[in-house]
Amino acid sequence: MSRCHRPTIAAAVFVGLAALALAGCETTMSGVHPAEPAAPAAVPTLPPAFPPQDLVGRWGLAAYHKEADRERTITAAANQCRNPYVITLGPTGGVMMHLADQSQPSELALKGAPGGKTYVGLKSQPPGVPADREVVSFNGRVLILRWMDPEVQSRYGTMVYVRCAPDGRKRHVRNTVHHRAKPMAKPKPAPKPVQPPIQQQR
Repeated sequence: MSRCHRPTIAAAVFVGLAALALAGCETTMSGVHPAEPAAPAAVPTLPPAFPPQDLVGRWGLAAYHKEADRERTITAAANQCRNPYVITLGPTGGVMMHLADQSQPSELALKGAPGGKTYVGLKSQPPGVPADREVVSFNGRVLILRWMDPEVQSRYGTMVYVRCAPDGRKRHVRNTVHHRAKPMAKPKPAPKPVQPPIQQQR
């Protein structure tokens, strides 16, 4: 008797498992789905720390990969003013600069972000995307930019821009003696006409 009932019991277990699987499928089909990971919130674009006009001009350009080489690279960038990198204003108020691996400049915007950060990149994209560069520091004379894409940063390094002196600046001449011009002598007044003596009548 027990041998005859074993297949029946196994069949009952299989049917039960199939019923549970079918119930799970019906539950999924009825609209209950597993939770999907939420998309990261976009970083809001805020006013930058400085206007684009502050970047317009001629710059010596160099780059470094190690922070210990920062000061030496600033000096090297200043020496590149013989062949300067020129930044101009774009047609819509941005700055004309190069993106990574591009031979032609593009109009880039200065994009502020929370935490006082400023990025240089395409205006159509939120701040801090991989194509952007973060402003590490800027004091009006030295601009330091770091690529957000780690692969690009590993190839190009941290960019250092040093503002070049304006064209036509007069050199300071040392040991120059300035002589004061002697005042011109005042012209002597013309002698007053002498009235002839009145002749006495005889």
